[in-house]
Amino acid sequence: MIEHFFTCPHCWEKISMLLESSDDMQNYIEDCEVCCQPIQIEYFFKEEIKSFNIVS
Repeated sequence: MIEHFFTCPHCWEKISMLLESSDDMQNYIEDCEVCCQPIQIEYFFKEEIKSFNIVS
């Protein structure tokens, strides 16, 4: 697992998330640890993070 930092699209706070290192595309919804609003997380990891997207 790798720690990744990004900005919440709702409250604009910098938050961190542990990402699973998998060769598959990951797509799920997780609540912001600061404001509790849902964030759709999508990323692809292959030796390093190849793409990371968030949708509010």
